[in-house]
Amino acid sequence: MAKSGQARVPTAEQQRHLFDVIREHRHPEKNTAIMQVSFKLGLRAQEIALLQIKEVAHLAPTGKDFRLLEVLSLPASYTKGANAMGRSKSRYQRRAVSFSVEDFAKILREVEKQAKAGAEIDPEDFYPNVKKHKGNARDLPMVDGVLREALEDHLRVRLDKARVLRPTDPLFVTQKGGPYSPNTLQEHMALMLRDWAGIEKASSHSGRRSVITNVIHKQKKSVKVAQKIAGHVNPSTTLIYEDPPEELISEALKDL
Repeated sequence: MAKSGQARVPTAEQQRHLFDVIREHRHPEKNTAIMQVSFKLGLRAQEIALLQIKEVAHLAPTGKDFRLLEVLSLPASYTKGANAMGRSKSRYQRRAVSFSVEDFAKILREVEKQAKAGAEIDPEDFYPNVKKHKGNARDLPMVDGVLREALEDHLRVRLDKARVLRPTDPLFVTQKGGPYSPNTLQEHMALMLRDWAGIEKASSHSGRRSVITNVIHKQKKSVKVAQKIAGHVNPSTTLIYEDPPEELISEALKDL
């Protein structure tokens, strides 16, 4: 089973069921394309929300036709999620801070000094700076036929509605026609997985975990390959996915 706090990796049967039920709801082309990008390329929800048409297709000069690219080139800025284009209202909230012994001693002396001077003490004034994650750019070949078909269908529907598209238009738009925020897309993907398909403990991260788990366990590729696909800065993050997938654990427990 997935660890507490980790998204569940759906079985192959659950994935087939997911795409079956998507076709029974509104906007099947868009929703199929969103989930195919998740399950075939392993993108984070925030990265999918920030995708522009130019990342997956070359538009004709008229903006009325397109050709899918062979490789999706994901800019490093997209891995920053909400900060990349200001599409999320969520704020980073600290849960813990840490200091070296020397820094802690300096802070105590400064607090003592300000207190004696009668100054108002605000703990946040003494927090260390947050180290911002810069993210990694990565090129992901779009070689899967089902993925390409889903993107083609989605873009055809977009063209039918908009008539003309621009390279910088969001790849996926809401019912109101605007871009998804990372938070809104996370919720929408979780809705499809949990409510529509009934996959317990699934989340917008399930497709991403499925890709990496498949690469490591079923394809027996190196952690370096999985790290490159995932865009992890540190290989230790990718090593988390070396845990056996749920299907293997279920098989082991079935005939006890």
